[in-house]
Amino acid sequence: MFEDLLRQWDGEEAVIRFDEPSGAWIFVCVHSTALGPAGGGTRMRVYARPGDGLADAMRLSRAMTMKRALANVDRGGGKAVLAVPELPTGEARRRLLLRYGDLVTSLGGTYTTAGDMTSSPADLDIVRERWPWVYGTTGAGGNSGRGTAIGVLNGIRASVEHAFGSPDLAGRTVLVQGAGAVGHDLARFLTADGADVLVSDVDDERAAEAGGTVVAAADALTTECDVYAPCAVGGTLSADSIPQLRCRIVAGSANNQLATPEDAQRLHDRGILYAPDYVINAGGVIQLLGFEDHGWDEQELERNLATIGDTLRHLFRTADEGGITPAVAAEHVAAQRIAQKRAEALA
Repeated sequence: MFEDLLRQWDGEEAVIRFDEPSGAWIFVCVHSTALGPAGGGTRMRVYARPGDGLADAMRLSRAMTMKRALANVDRGGGKAVLAVPELPTGEARRRLLLRYGDLVTSLGGTYTTAGDMTSSPADLDIVRERWPWVYGTTGAGGNSGRGTAIGVLNGIRASVEHAFGSPDLAGRTVLVQGAGAVGHDLARFLTADGADVLVSDVDDERAAEAGGTVVAAADALTTECDVYAPCAVGGTLSADSIPQLRCRIVAGSANNQLATPEDAQRLHDRGILYAPDYVINAGGVIQLLGFEDHGWDEQELERNLATIGDTLRHLFRTADEGGITPAVAAEHVAAQRIAQKRAEALA
């Protein structure tokens, strides 16, 4: 399975290591360094097969390349996945993270990392004991989930403006699917903006804590709303699920929301406006790079997070003018920036 995945991947480098003490497979995928050192989060997760972890790292690394290109930051895309037989705790977790840090160090600066699913700032503190270029550690850069949520809020405003003629969220119904770190903050921000907020999560108690009206997880896809905001795991929008949607817009923070690239066209054919996930969820990356590399204050962060809405407005117009989907428009813009950077390097 590894061989088939590697042949099909368009990235630059994939590092694969079996960690015998933990039984984990460690995958570090560097998709592109055309815009600068590759970077992306560290995901620790249990997968049915090791190959599923590699496939996830490959998909996520490519999305990071697109995200950073469209966010106009001079960084490339990468991702790390620690495919564990079970989520480790205590000393076993610490030792695994130290060995992962050693592996990242061996790449010599090609890859920088941050947090992702189940990896906390405290975990990143451990990785940083081995490698200094780690973003989102304790006390550094702040909670990137907040930046992601603010960026998604700006993206939802832009999407509502394109679909309905005004960015005003008062009276608009938004269903937040997933009440984790990003979804919880997003629900609060939407409520403050006047939206009618519905929240769905596999944990009803967690959904209730986010505020709004709780919708059963099984009913999230089929609940009528203006905006469906997926903020949990990816791959939920597919040929099977898209016909069930009862929304005008899909705009959320989850990575890799589409099961296949063709699903962007399926949404378009149903008259559903799709905000490409790697565009709308770039707020966390913008926040960490801004605070940790550029020394931004809160006002500068807010200004830069607002550009996510501006980027989406441009993509929506470009898509309409060209008769293409916003996802294809985003691919074109990212490819142009990467090609321009490569041409400059050769000049």
